[in-house]
Amino acid sequence: MLPSRRIVGIALLTGGACLLAGSALSPLLAQDTPNRRQITVVAKDFQFSPSRLEVSQDDLVTLTVRSEDVAYGITIDEYRVAKRIPAGGSVTIEFRADRPGTFPFYSNLTSDSRHAEMRGQLVVRPR
Repeated sequence: MLPSRRIVGIALLTGGACLLAGSALSPLLAQDTPNRRQITVVAKDFQFSPSRLEVSQDDLVTLTVRSEDVAYGITIDEYRVAKRIPAGGSVTIEFRADRPGTFPFYSNLTSDSRHAEMRGQLVVRPR
């Protein structure tokens, strides 16, 4: 009878220790889980709206760019993003904002000189 009580006691102590260790580790694990950011940008009249995007370092960014008139492009050189948005259509881009800083984005099309005026900023705040 005594050995089985000892086994139960050891099991309870071990389980309690695991619970305590798990609760102590959960804040650490939560810090490693990236935030998911969904952002929509509208391209219209040769402008991006909004033209300033803010995320935090290590966010998983889903960027949807929608054209409301003609075809546009969107390029973010630092994240190797270069996409064409069809007239009246949209494109979705996914990337991890893995380095802090302020990065320009722009339309890379050359079919109209007004594309060169389309500029915006992606601001990645440090953790």
